[in-house]
Amino acid sequence: MNNEILGVIITFLITVLLAYPLGMYISKVFKGEKTITNFMNPVERFLFRVCGINPNESMNWKQFLKAMLTINMLWLVYAFFLLVFQHRLPLNPDGNPGQTPDLAFNTAISFLVNCNLQHYSGESGVTYFTQLFVITFLQFVSAATGIAALVAVFNGLKEKTTQNLGNFWSIFTKTITRILLPLCIIGAILLAFNGSPTSYDGKDTITTLQGDTVQVSRGPAAGMIAIKHLGTNGGGWFGTNSAHPLENPNYFTNMLEMVMQVIIPVALIFALGFYINRRKFAKVIFGIMTIGLLCLAIPTIITEVNGNPAIEKLGVVQSTEAMEGKEVRFGPAASAYWSIVTTIISTGSVNSMHDSSMPVSGMMQLLGMMVNAFYGGCGVGILNYLIYIIIAVFISGLMVGRTPEFMGHKVEAREVKIAAFVTLLSAFLIKGFTALAAYMVAHHPDIAWQVKPGAWLNNPSYHGFSEMLYEYTSANANNGSGFEGLGDNNIFWNVTTGIVLLLARFLPIIAPVAIIGLLAKKKYIPESPGTLRTDSWTFGMMTFAVIIVLTALSFFPALALGPIAEFFSM
Repeated sequence: MNNEILGVIITFLITVLLAYPLGMYISKVFKGEKTITNFMNPVERFLFRVCGINPNESMNWKQFLKAMLTINMLWLVYAFFLLVFQHRLPLNPDGNPGQTPDLAFNTAISFLVNCNLQHYSGESGVTYFTQLFVITFLQFVSAATGIAALVAVFNGLKEKTTQNLGNFWSIFTKTITRILLPLCIIGAILLAFNGSPTSYDGKDTITTLQGDTVQVSRGPAAGMIAIKHLGTNGGGWFGTNSAHPLENPNYFTNMLEMVMQVIIPVALIFALGFYINRRKFAKVIFGIMTIGLLCLAIPTIITEVNGNPAIEKLGVVQSTEAMEGKEVRFGPAASAYWSIVTTIISTGSVNSMHDSSMPVSGMMQLLGMMVNAFYGGCGVGILNYLIYIIIAVFISGLMVGRTPEFMGHKVEAREVKIAAFVTLLSAFLIKGFTALAAYMVAHHPDIAWQVKPGAWLNNPSYHGFSEMLYEYTSANANNGSGFEGLGDNNIFWNVTTGIVLLLARFLPIIAPVAIIGLLAKKKYIPESPGTLRTDSWTFGMMTFAVIIVLTALSFFPALALGPIAEFFSM
């Protein structure tokens, strides 16, 4: 057990040590400074020429968002039709069928919004063609979209007064060519040499030790596994995701995949400090987010290492700790750390089954997604944190009787209203749709649908409610992990979670970009002795308090009906 804890600590330290220079590199890329990847310039110029794009054209926040939303709409249509007709396309050695319209609707939206809410099994639900040209493609462009939005915010914070937030197409392209693609190549090579498949062969027939004949899926998985973690998307090539021995073969790959899914979100925090020349501000943000990580990870690790109290009451010695739903290759500690990392960041990949976690662990996973601002996904983590900063600035201004200011610009009613709307949106989507699902299960269990509501839950009572709560929380956080006791591949869950996915992705991106766009064009106010310093640890703790209070007020009633009630019932 001590070795397992040490492995977790080493994994985190490696992540931070690699993220710092990566953050410096990312800052140089978007500043247009000379980097090791400048050899990609001809490729980028060719792409711009073919697409008729002027990469030097400045964009205000409205133009930036228009470009971003338009191309994402086209990708949604593209992905939907390929998934529906995938059985007619090449690279389908296993003969997998096309997806139903409602499932294709959910899948296309899920990966478009940097989520992996898979209501299908990777081996049978998609083909090699759609794995590569839909799922993997969207994993690249969705991550690049989030980072591009963040860089627009960087540009707004960097200048004293400006309406130019950069060119979406230029930032988006450089994100892929200079950051995601090089890192993905390195990650894919390491995974391939450790046993992840890279072939285009179909299922292989093998005989197990007990004499059973089973079909094992293969395919060019290594590249997809790399980008799913680096892009904080998380979809599984195989149904059991990174618990599968071909997707995550050994402890080294387990550490590698944990590092990959955290490194870019952390690096972007450091990049913020380098880009706007406010390194202390970035360090405060990193510190507060790390405190949030520890507050969630430590109880989870302790709970899983201590085992199941219900089994303990039977007099059974749990020498292997809480091993239900976990791989013996990784153990409870590493699995617990992964479960928190993957939920505070919008990755959603799993190396254990979260449905089998202890109630306290399940609550920590839910809280990580409910906050959705401790590191967070590629770009969007800092965007979500910015919303809390605006609210903290507003409250702090009220406390001292001074007009709120942020980075030399007055924060007025319009900006606060936008921030408040985004904060309330999450609570509305999660609790509103969970209430709808619970109502259908409780009052209309036998309604004549293809899948009756009474058949949705494999677990009754408190845990069954947690399964529904987790599904909408995961969709709202663009996370994608799930309590898989929920039968979610039906029209109700495919459509409702699809709606949540869309609203919870783009509105929280639009809001911070709009806020910074509005602030950046205001007159710059030089700092004075009375100016609230947002790069102080005092303000950092104020922001942390705002996060805790808003989350507690919004979600405690729902958590009380689910994991908290389940804990006290054991």
